[in-house]
Amino acid sequence: MSNERSYDSLPNFTAADCLRLLGIGRNQYIDLMNQCRSSKKFFRRRPVRELLPAKAVEVTIEPWWVVQASFITEDDVKICSNPEKAAIDKIIDTGPQLAGSLDYNVVHRLYSRGFFFLDVPISDDDCIVVPPLEGFVMNRLQGDYFETLLYKIFVSIDEHTNVMELANVLEIELSLVKNAVSLYCRLGIAHKKGNQLNVESLHLSWMDAPLVNRLKSAMDPQKMLLGWEGDASHSASDADTASQEELDSSSVNSLPLAGSLSTVMHTKRIAFLFDSTLTAFLMMGNLSPNLKSHAVTMFEVGKLSDESLDSFLLELEKVNTTGEGEAQRYFDHALTLRNTILFLRHNPDLAPDPDAHPGGLALDLLRSESLLGLDPGTCSRVLNKNYALLVSMAPLSNEIRPVSSCTPQHVGPAIPEVSSIWFKLYVYHITGQGPPSLLLSKGTRLRKLPTMFQGYERLLITSWGHDPGVVSTSNVLMTLNDALTHSAVLVQANGTLIDGDVVYIPFPFDDTEEHLEFSRENMASHPAIRALRAHLDLSHACGFVELVSPLGRAQKSRDIDRDISSVISGFESPADSGSADSFEMVVPEIESTDRNSPYRASDICTPKVPSRDPAPVCPEDWVPLEVCFGIPLFDAELNRRVCEKVARHKLCRKERLDKLLHTSRKLSLQLLDFIVRLQDPSFFASGTAVAPSIPALGEHGVPLPAVNLAFIDGRLSPWQGKLLHSVDLPAHMDHLTIPEP
Repeated sequence: MSNERSYDSLPNFTAADCLRLLGIGRNQYIDLMNQCRSSKKFFRRRPVRELLPAKAVEVTIEPWWVVQASFITEDDVKICSNPEKAAIDKIIDTGPQLAGSLDYNVVHRLYSRGFFFLDVPISDDDCIVVPPLEGFVMNRLQGDYFETLLYKIFVSIDEHTNVMELANVLEIELSLVKNAVSLYCRLGIAHKKGNQLNVESLHLSWMDAPLVNRLKSAMDPQKMLLGWEGDASHSASDADTASQEELDSSSVNSLPLAGSLSTVMHTKRIAFLFDSTLTAFLMMGNLSPNLKSHAVTMFEVGKLSDESLDSFLLELEKVNTTGEGEAQRYFDHALTLRNTILFLRHNPDLAPDPDAHPGGLALDLLRSESLLGLDPGTCSRVLNKNYALLVSMAPLSNEIRPVSSCTPQHVGPAIPEVSSIWFKLYVYHITGQGPPSLLLSKGTRLRKLPTMFQGYERLLITSWGHDPGVVSTSNVLMTLNDALTHSAVLVQANGTLIDGDVVYIPFPFDDTEEHLEFSRENMASHPAIRALRAHLDLSHACGFVELVSPLGRAQKSRDIDRDISSVISGFESPADSGSADSFEMVVPEIESTDRNSPYRASDICTPKVPSRDPAPVCPEDWVPLEVCFGIPLFDAELNRRVCEKVARHKLCRKERLDKLLHTSRKLSLQLLDFIVRLQDPSFFASGTAVAPSIPALGEHGVPLPAVNLAFIDGRLSPWQGKLLHSVDLPAHMDHLTIPEP
């Protein structure tokens, strides 16, 4: 405050401690700064200290915390009551005491005066529980060493691993881990699993004290940064938390030692990997006040353990099934996430060894970005210790680097490159089909729109390391040149007049699907899908293939134009009657929103037209847009079909997972070879298999393009303002040869 710095400059856990001790959160800090600035007179300002509380607000003190005496003078002792003097004498004479052995009210009074300070002791064999966060200060900073350490321990901690084991897994000094865990307990965001004190050892005044190990702050909810409603926040409960609080309230207590609990055999679990997009949907949608606390935990801790999933599922059940506009997208993700959790959790069909785990495995939700904050070796040790299987949501955001893991097995992108633009080009290359696409390297500048995109009104623009967005061709040139100054960009055709139609085809595929005749109901027999199945082993993985019809709606658009021509003719002038802009002004009035797109901020538009017999579907109208590995959350029906196929094909059996590992390694090697060869301009010029130079790496370790590449008419070629048809990938690249369209 003295330096007039913003609240965001406070490290997160420091801000949480200030909120606990002083009751000053973000809103209170802003109010104090305004008061401080408004009090300036003749270049003098009111001292900051006068605006701050004279003493700490009432804080939670656990009976197992250790009370120590601070510097106490004779004058301080004179103002103390006899019970307070007795407590001070006891600590000075016999040393530090457990808070529970002293009078509850005396401890709080002396602590508030600064005569006592508290230690939160952590032993080597303590196990720690992190329940859903309440009133947590979301104010994360980059570069603060201790805060980085706290978040590393946050995502790695679990109630089955004691502090010493955790330090060994993370390869961090035991004292640092103890300090971090002690801070978690002091802030009230974690508690020990089990209590170490018997009721006989406590002072009688603690019997009427509020619940210990409580998960909510004792402060007024209005002082919280995250403004939950008081009644709603007190209604949050989950099976594990409720049972823990019941244990705590029974006395403080006749509980078994925490060390004895850690000796119980811990069974490995399934980890469902998600990204921050999902937590944003859960927090932004106003779905439920109590659901937000779980979403904050998923984002800040980076994990929601199986013990907290019961209450999480209860909150997801309260989400409405219908919403308006963009809110419907949030509702859909929440409901589909619930179905996915129910499918993955304790499902016997998903156990690698059903005889050893007849009831299936427990489930933890892990945030990918939190795992990536760990060193690769540390991340591998954490995953190997706790999990038997990793399952990713699909698609993961392009802004993160997906987790790669051989053990435990990963049902998702094998390597980060599989979630990159390179894999799109690889799919187009091996199938000989795809939308007209142009990959422009960083620094390229366009003078006009490339001829391959003439006739399209919508383009799908993907900046390197970011999620795609649809842009109109009327203003795309300026957008592209601006993006190319700091990133490589992929440009793809996405529709004429209105956006292209999209169909999602789940895999693994059934044997019968390939032999059926191609139709809208059986898109799995599309020639591009058959080519994919010939080159990629999709029988041991799960996900979906996205087919798009860039030109398939052109005729439909003309039909719509004829249907509404009588309506719009009265509103348009002769000069405007033929303009695309005037058509675009009318189309939004007659179109509805399809919420199933995983790659757009706005939704795919499906015009409402008078009912007519559906036109026959031709394979030539459809091309693959991308292949995503994992379980999709953006579409309930697609999610259901993928989950059914996973169970029916027994993808999680040990023998199937072993084959998945083999095919994932094969795909990774082929894709990396494909990328490296395309990076060397001399390779295109000579067509010889020389050893290419190591390409430059992007932000997430994925190589950046060194040359511009275009895919059109089934061929992938360099592009220098025009297609170089005479140059193509050589035929001696056997596993990369383009099949004849």
